[in-house]
Amino acid sequence: MNIIILIYQGLKMSFLGMKFGIFKNPDGKKLAKFLESLGPIFIKFGQLLSTRTDILDVETAKNLQGLTDSCMPFPVATLRAIVEKELGDSIENLFDDFDDNPLAAASLAQVHSAKLKNGKEIVIKVLRPNIEKEVKKNIRLLRAAAKFCTYVYSESHRLRPLEVVRDYETTILRELDLKLEAANTNLTRKNFANSEELYIPEVFWDMTTNKVMVLERIDGIPCTDIEQIEKYGINKKRLAENGVKIFLNQVFRDNFFHADMHPGNIFVSKEHPETPGYIAIDCAITGSLSNDERYMLARMLQAVLKQKYKSLAQLFIGSGWVNSDTNINELENTLRACCEPIFEKPLSEIEFGKLLLYLFQSTRPYGLSLQPSLVLLQKTLIHIEGMGRQIYPELDFWGIAEPYLDNWLKEQFSPLKLKDFIVDNKEDLLLKASEMPGFIYEALDELRGYSHNRKSNDDKLHKMELQLQKQKYIIWFFGVGIMMAWGIFIILS
Repeated sequence: MNIIILIYQGLKMSFLGMKFGIFKNPDGKKLAKFLESLGPIFIKFGQLLSTRTDILDVETAKNLQGLTDSCMPFPVATLRAIVEKELGDSIENLFDDFDDNPLAAASLAQVHSAKLKNGKEIVIKVLRPNIEKEVKKNIRLLRAAAKFCTYVYSESHRLRPLEVVRDYETTILRELDLKLEAANTNLTRKNFANSEELYIPEVFWDMTTNKVMVLERIDGIPCTDIEQIEKYGINKKRLAENGVKIFLNQVFRDNFFHADMHPGNIFVSKEHPETPGYIAIDCAITGSLSNDERYMLARMLQAVLKQKYKSLAQLFIGSGWVNSDTNINELENTLRACCEPIFEKPLSEIEFGKLLLYLFQSTRPYGLSLQPSLVLLQKTLIHIEGMGRQIYPELDFWGIAEPYLDNWLKEQFSPLKLKDFIVDNKEDLLLKASEMPGFIYEALDELRGYSHNRKSNDDKLHKMELQLQKQKYIIWFFGVGIMMAWGIFIILS
């Protein structure tokens, strides 16, 4: 019965897709309507897809960004039962003034306000009942749809639908464990302890489980409410600049960034209007980069700032972001053609997030391939910069970023930095140094063995290629079988 239901839902997705025309002529508006018609979990998938500007054009991504994740709340009696089961006591014993009306209801969780017995105001985030089962079922459907898209849509090699679904699966399954979100919240709070730039609410660990999380309730102004910001006399220039510093510190100082900094998750503190800061909530989605990625990113940003297109092309190729056989002179000219018209404006008027979008779009023909963490980073930058310019339109992102990046790159090669690295990693360095001769001998033996048995190894590679071809046809015949099963199901009913 479950298989029949899955087949039915998969075919329903395909028929809806054809109805909206997304397989024949994909565009953002049609795709957004299609995902809305499938329900909240697919809307969340669309939100993630909107960040993939390495594979989607800017207009399509922009249309998908309009998808909202608000849902009908589930019954408060069910929520109370979940909280009591998870925390091992009654609501009355745990809290004072528990509010039965939800503050928010999204596709994965619902939030209510309450007070602790000591008078502390808090919010309680609770996962929807049976949400894990629902998510896994929808991921299976998305995977089937991605395979279908691979065979019917000629541009699927560029869109990489299976890879996109895998990224979504990783992201959404992390969001189903509220302890992970609590840990992300706590780490970000530590990174910005005693900071005037950003405040993160406290986690109450003794009331936090995989399905329930209790946080300090914050009192802030929505970052889009410019009228309220002005009413409280908040220094808008300083506030907007602090947003840029938060982004740079999270990426380069802490190597741990809040990757869901859309306006619904960011508030402005009412305290200290002359040195104002932000309050961030919902740290479910976070990112970090490898040291190589951070170094490459800093150098890339520096090359863009200084308009050194040859260096920028070398970085794109050297980092593996584009195909290794890309003609460097051709790529340099493409990057120049992309950036030069933008640099006709004064630097303070150029939106760096949008410039990155254009850069990624112009390099797609060269096989642009970015790690998910870099895509998340780009999304975060666009939110931070857009929010800052809404608060203070004359925000000079470049004036803050350029000296910061120059100093950070200098620090990477300072003797003190090298000393700290050796002290922190001395055991690993000694172990790797002792193992190095063995690795070299093993590599030489492998090369020698390949040269002696070249024909045998070539035959193995050929067999693997044939197996992959067979799997392709098996998937195709499986799809035809599903269509036939659906026809029989209609006749019998």
